[in-house]
Amino acid sequence: MTDSGPVLPWLVIRQDENGNRYRVGRYATRTEAEKVVGRLDGDGDRRRLYIVERMGRAAS
Repeated sequence: MTDSGPVLPWLVIRQDENGNRYRVGRYATRTEAEKVVGRLDGDGDRRRLYIVERMGRAAS
């Protein structure tokens, strides 16, 4: 943790069928973010895409 708060560099982004992107949450580790994506993606709605990205650049 830093003076400005916890470091949460991993983002979960939802992208809809029109290409609009929305930040769902920020997480400390990629593994934690991927677990969230797994839960969110389980609803079967294929019109939404969930992406894990590191702040400042797209994650590979």
